[in-house]
Amino acid sequence: MVTVKKHPNFQGVFVVEDLEGKKLATENLVPGTKVYGEQLYQFEKKEYRVWDVFRSKLAASIEKGIKEVPIKEGTYVLYLGAASGTTPSHVSDIVGEKGKVFCVEFAPRVMRELLEVTALRSNMIPILADARIPISYRAFVEMVDTIYCDVAQPEQAKILVDNAEVYLRKKGKIMIAIKARSVDVTKEPTEVFKKEIKIMEDRGIKVLDVKRLDPFDKDHAMVLGEFL
Repeated sequence: MVTVKKHPNFQGVFVVEDLEGKKLATENLVPGTKVYGEQLYQFEKKEYRVWDVFRSKLAASIEKGIKEVPIKEGTYVLYLGAASGTTPSHVSDIVGEKGKVFCVEFAPRVMRELLEVTALRSNMIPILADARIPISYRAFVEMVDTIYCDVAQPEQAKILVDNAEVYLRKKGKIMIAIKARSVDVTKEPTEVFKKEIKIMEDRGIKVLDVKRLDPFDKDHAMVLGEFL
């Protein structure tokens, strides 16, 4: 027996329950297709994709009870560090046909995998570019409501704010998955999180919530903020 219910706190996110227990899911924008081998469930003439909390930091932050996910139907999202498209595909499900996901990725190898995902999803725009140079993809990205940042770079907070100053609407929201070991492997993760948060605050980001992502992602924290 399978049941699917809307998540009580997050728009566009669902909870699938079967004999194995409860799992996060999104409604599949492209029914019949998988992105990373995830389970598909049929319920009341709709199809849902399981959202693996161990493979998606955004899913992990939902599981950890982050205050808000500023991604809803119709949202325009700039996704920095799209990789092969695992989490961006779930963002694509949520924003739907009225939204857009501008997917910036630097590595050509994973870009090939991302292109396979975006070929089936008209609301995803793949962009091979360096997120450290926001102006380099100005021709491809519109003003957005939300920036989601998941880059394995030492200057993660700076990269986020540099992009916010170019593409994010005033009062727009940000989410950044801070990878402590990518910033400074010699310091305690808590120190790194505080340092990166201060960089954002000094440049006009109001931090609304912070959640450590253990045990799903070790030495990671998700930061939710607003661009003032």
